[in-house]
Amino acid sequence: MRFVVCGEALIDLMPQEVLSPEESLWVARSGGGPLNSAVALAKLGCDTHFLGRLSTDAFGRQLSAHLASAGAQLDLAVTTDDPTTMAVVSLDDEGKATYAFHFEGTTNFNWRPEEFPTLAGDDWLHLGSIGTIIEPGFRHVRDFVNQTEATVSFDLNVRPSTLPDRAEYFARISDLMAAVGRNGGIAKASDEDIAWLVDDDSDPLAYAGTWAEEFGLSLFIVTLGPDGVAAVKPDGRVVRVPGRRVEVVDTVGAGDTFMAGFLSAYAEDPSDVEGALARGAAAAAIVCTRQGAKPPTAAEVDALLAS
Repeated sequence: MRFVVCGEALIDLMPQEVLSPEESLWVARSGGGPLNSAVALAKLGCDTHFLGRLSTDAFGRQLSAHLASAGAQLDLAVTTDDPTTMAVVSLDDEGKATYAFHFEGTTNFNWRPEEFPTLAGDDWLHLGSIGTIIEPGFRHVRDFVNQTEATVSFDLNVRPSTLPDRAEYFARISDLMAAVGRNGGIAKASDEDIAWLVDDDSDPLAYAGTWAEEFGLSLFIVTLGPDGVAAVKPDGRVVRVPGRRVEVVDTVGAGDTFMAGFLSAYAEDPSDVEGALARGAAAAAIVCTRQGAKPPTAAEVDALLAS
């Protein structure tokens, strides 16, 4: 199975230390949900190819090196002189991350139709996050997904600050879910993603089931923070796996790493949804014990699952 991961690669600026009222130290970490998933899939031993737009600037070279060092292939990546997208990260007292994006005119949103490859029916295309819903790239990504023969998974990974209009955000997400469901693909969101999209904090699994049926998805996965994860099938059946108790350093990359762990197992055996969810949850638990998005190896996930 060849995994092709499509979407943004960006720089997360993370606070380290305030030196004075005039000066502070920050670390520039390689990030972006799809980049994190590509790195995680590669570290889990999967044949992984990153389909994103990478700048020739210093940050772009850092992102390319990060992907390559994890074992992700760059043969499908697009090289551009556009400046690299940046996100300023804030962490609350529990290590939960929020993001302020600087993206106008940058790498991840200037897709052109000719930059997308033709994928085969036995490829797996994974995509998501802001690189799929921000114009001018949104319509080209949507058209690419509508035309591909590959199996598709879509991580909604909602970032309200990038498109505050809830109705417009949901409309674009819906277009993408319809494209993903064309071949019976999979969607994933957090409970917080769903609550924001529908402006309702009631049971997110009810919405997941409705969308799975409406858009023809084979599964809609909902991550539930410390309460674990559930997958809802279009007939309403729910498969649930509990969360793992770990000492959280921060949650950066947790959802992206979950999806990599899940896909690495699900692609091998689609009949074992529970096992794939458990593998994803274990991978996400490990990354939460580390500062920044530092996904585990397959051996590390195996060890946690065996413990």
